[in-house]
Amino acid sequence: MTTIDTAETADGTIPNSEPGKARNGRDGAKSLWTQLGISFWLSAAWVVLISLIALFADLMPLRDPLEINPDKNFLPVFSKDAWLGTDAIGRDLLSRAIHGARVSLQIAYTAPFISLVCGLALGLAAGYFRGRIESFVGIFVDSILAFPNIVAIMAILFFAGNTLLNIILVLGFFGIPGDARITRANAILFSEREFVLAARAQGASHLRIIIRELLPNVLIPVLSLVLFGMSIVIFIEGALAFLGIGIDPPTPTWGRMISEGFDEITVSPHVTFVPAVVMFLTILSFNLMGDRIRAMTDIRASAA
Repeated sequence: MTTIDTAETADGTIPNSEPGKARNGRDGAKSLWTQLGISFWLSAAWVVLISLIALFADLMPLRDPLEINPDKNFLPVFSKDAWLGTDAIGRDLLSRAIHGARVSLQIAYTAPFISLVCGLALGLAAGYFRGRIESFVGIFVDSILAFPNIVAIMAILFFAGNTLLNIILVLGFFGIPGDARITRANAILFSEREFVLAARAQGASHLRIIIRELLPNVLIPVLSLVLFGMSIVIFIEGALAFLGIGIDPPTPTWGRMISEGFDEITVSPHVTFVPAVVMFLTILSFNLMGDRIRAMTDIRASAA
C-alpha cells in the first residue's frame, strides 16, 4: 500500500529536518505534540473525560437522574445535596447532565461515521471514475443540499418517530454531502499522481487502486471533517430537543434540559446554563480538534 507523500519544500528538502539525520521517535513525538498544540490536547482531554464519565455513569455514586424531589427544587450550584443544583422538580442536574451526555455522544460517534462511510464511497467513485458516475453523485449531493436540512430532519422525525436510531440515521444521511465533496476533490487530486499511474500500468484493478492507493491518502483530510460533523450533530440534537422533537422524556438530554430550564432562566439560570456549558465545551473541543487536524493536513498551509 502506498503511504501518504511527505510534503517537501521548493528545494526538495523535508521541512523541520536536518540533512543526513533521521528523526528518532522522541523527536517525532515532540514534533507532533508541538504541531497539534495545547488547545488540541486540552480538547482531547475533555472529550475523553466526558466520554468515560458517560460510559461509566451507572457505576458512579450519582443520584437517579429521574428521581423527583419537590422539596429540593431549584437548589443552587455547589449545594450540599447537589453539586450543580437541581431543576424545577428537584432532579439532580449533575446526574442528568452526565446521563444526557450518553445521548449526545452516541449520536456524535455514530452519525458522522455513517456519513463518513457513505461519503467516502460516493466521493471515491466520483473522483476516480469521473464521467456519468461523477454527474450522478453531484446531482445526489446537490439534491440533499437544496432542501433546508433542519426542516427535512424535523419532517422525517415527525413521521418516522423521534427514536435514537432514527435521529442517528437521519443526521448521518444529511452529513453525506460534506464528506462526499471533500473525498471527491482529494480523489481527483491523487488519481493522477505517480503511484496511481504506476499501479494502473502494473495492471491493478480499479477496486485495488481505490482501496490500496487512494483511500489512505483521502482518509486523513476527511477525518477533520468528521470531527466538525460530531460537533454539528450534537448541536442539531440539542436544537431538536429544544424544539420538542428530540428523544422523548423522561430520557435526559442536554437540549431538553436547556429547554426545561428556559422558563425559569431569570430565577434559576443554572438550570439552563449547566447543560449549556457542558454542551458548549464539548462542541468547542470537537471544533478545535478538527481545526488543528485540518491545518496539519492542508497542503497549502504546509507549503506556506
